[in-house]
Amino acid sequence: MQGYFEGETSGDNRRRRRELRRRRKRRRAIKIILTRWVPFLVVCVVVVVMLVSGVKAVAKALSGDKEAQVKEEAATVQENETVSLDDIVSENTISEDAVSENIAEPEPLKKLEAVDDGTAGAVPGDVVSEHAVLISLSENKVIAGRDYNSVINPASMTKVLTVLVAAEKMQENGDDLDTQFTMTEEIENFSYVHECSNVGFSVGEVITMRDLFYGTILPSGGDAAYGLATYAGGSMDGFAELMNEKLREIGCSENAHFTNSIGLYDENHHCTTMDMAKIMYCAMQNDLCREVLSAHKYTTSKTPEHPDGIEVSNWFLRRIEDKDTNGIVVAAKTGFVVQSKNCAVSYAEDNYGNPYICVTGGSSSSWRCIYDHVSIYKKYLA
Repeated sequence: MQGYFEGETSGDNRRRRRELRRRRKRRRAIKIILTRWVPFLVVCVVVVVMLVSGVKAVAKALSGDKEAQVKEEAATVQENETVSLDDIVSENTISEDAVSENIAEPEPLKKLEAVDDGTAGAVPGDVVSEHAVLISLSENKVIAGRDYNSVINPASMTKVLTVLVAAEKMQENGDDLDTQFTMTEEIENFSYVHECSNVGFSVGEVITMRDLFYGTILPSGGDAAYGLATYAGGSMDGFAELMNEKLREIGCSENAHFTNSIGLYDENHHCTTMDMAKIMYCAMQNDLCREVLSAHKYTTSKTPEHPDGIEVSNWFLRRIEDKDTNGIVVAAKTGFVVQSKNCAVSYAEDNYGNPYICVTGGSSSSWRCIYDHVSIYKKYLA
């Protein structure tokens, strides 16, 4: 699933495998037809020769060595056809193995190494967020900032890394979005005790990985995020280890350390706004993560517990879509904990298609957080 900016997607690889299987079936069918019908065709040719050349000539052709020669030639033709088809099938199998190898070894994620060359501007005066950074991905530099290297608690922005790590683990396991997951009592109790926002799944409800991914991002579901942690890491602690490995891999600072998949406050759960920009940059390279982070609405699978599914929304995207930003905000994830207030990370493109990432933290409300992004984009996007 990696490789949004270049390379093939997992969907492309699945379509290729299906096409290879269809080709093999066609070739097997051709092989069977040749095996059954070539001798019959040879006999038909002989009959035609008999009719044209006369009974005497045909009798001569069918007598002795000539008859043996015809049979030998027919057998040779059939054998050659069979060998040729076997070779094709063999080559096709090798090609499919090569495709599988490509899926198992995706290209490494590109790291964001944006620099502050001293030309970065100030964020607009009406921005209330205590921390902010705007990065131009095409120029690979900081365009504007405010105290963006200070440590913050990322709250539910954490879930951007959650879906990235889980998406890569799902690909590694060979699973897909239709893979089923059963919601557990442990997950539901944890979400309730910690007062998490939730999708609303029921204990014992059988849902899909697709539901978990969209449920983690759009409504910021703690139940879905815990489900992804259980699937990918076996436990919350196991998943936290995977998250911290990914933080090191993508070049985050020493201040970046996560303890849970949800974004719950923990004195050991922290990063900087610049670290969050690096996480978002890598997530947008993953096709599944980009799709989920860009979705405005989603309805979960229909189940006995929820016959119509559960409709969820990304309210940041729905609220900002009609605002004047001098571009379009493509993807986003918000967050809130009392200790760090409202925060958000978003990915936008200006009117010329140039990409940007904006991260803010320490805003006074969810709406004010949105308007901070609007104000920053409007000032600096072309």
